[in-house]
Amino acid sequence: MNQWMDLAERVLDGEELTDNEALQILECPDEDILLLMHAAFHIRKRYYGKKVKLNMIMNAKSGLCPENCGYCSQSAISKAPIESYRMVDKTTLLEGAKRARDLNIGTYCIVASGRGPSNREIDQVAAAVKDIKETYGLKVCACLGILKPEQAQRLKEAGVDRYNHNINTSKRNHSNITTSHTYDDRVSTVETAKQSGMSPCSGVIIGMKETKQDVVDMAKSLKALDADSIPVNFLHAIDGTPLEGVNELHPLYCLKVLALFRFINPTKEIRISGGREVNLRSLQPLGLYAANSIFVGDYLTTAGQEETEDQKMLRDAGFEIESVEEMKAGLQTASGKEA
Repeated sequence: MNQWMDLAERVLDGEELTDNEALQILECPDEDILLLMHAAFHIRKRYYGKKVKLNMIMNAKSGLCPENCGYCSQSAISKAPIESYRMVDKTTLLEGAKRARDLNIGTYCIVASGRGPSNREIDQVAAAVKDIKETYGLKVCACLGILKPEQAQRLKEAGVDRYNHNINTSKRNHSNITTSHTYDDRVSTVETAKQSGMSPCSGVIIGMKETKQDVVDMAKSLKALDADSIPVNFLHAIDGTPLEGVNELHPLYCLKVLALFRFINPTKEIRISGGREVNLRSLQPLGLYAANSIFVGDYLTTAGQEETEDQKMLRDAGFEIESVEEMKAGLQTASGKEA
């Protein structure tokens, strides 16, 4: 048995990785990558088998954001030529949900730019979510920015299953990425979502000049937050943003990061998210040996693969797509928290 499988068995027995063990994963020799991914899959298989959860984003509000996040094309300091528009209407949100249902995508993610939603925007989303749940039965995740407790409760009552607010980077690196809000502001919103009864979703963006120790700290911070779903984004540097031209990532390193997140958060949904196509490239299918979830189609202001190509890729690799019916059954039988 190789050292990675030994480590996987210890994780399955309930042990937690030390920082040194976590760093060893990120520093795994490239020639051992298949051994590492096999060990990550050993953990993943225990909790998720060969199932893959599919997620789709609706960019419900674009641009017009006062924040100064260095990676984001929608921020106030970005010069990227993107389309800007206010919150879309209910009909548009329902059309997106229908497309997700037709593609057998179980989780529909309503994402809006900005520091946080107005009460009017909360009402708009809540009204649409009620119809989405009644008509299509999808799992709904909202990502609307910094949230007040009463807004979180309104979303929960409307039927929002999950709320996403990423920590994005480590606490140490946060001020290098944005200064218009704090790391603790982000953690507080995740806690607010949890207190409302919505499932907490929080993840990261890898490749923003962070150290390997920062990556370990991110994974461990999300474990401490007890995030049910962890999106792992890989920086797709956009021209016109402060991180324009940053290209630190290699496909093999991206695989090591995904393995690390699985080892540290063994029971959680690990989702390969933005930047998957440009950073993992031809190794995308290998990422699913650690992760058990992906976004399908386009992201916010960057393009993904065709939805049908994503599904073909999963089937070619021998994975099984979780159906909407399976997802609904999981929602009905979950007690307390969902996977």
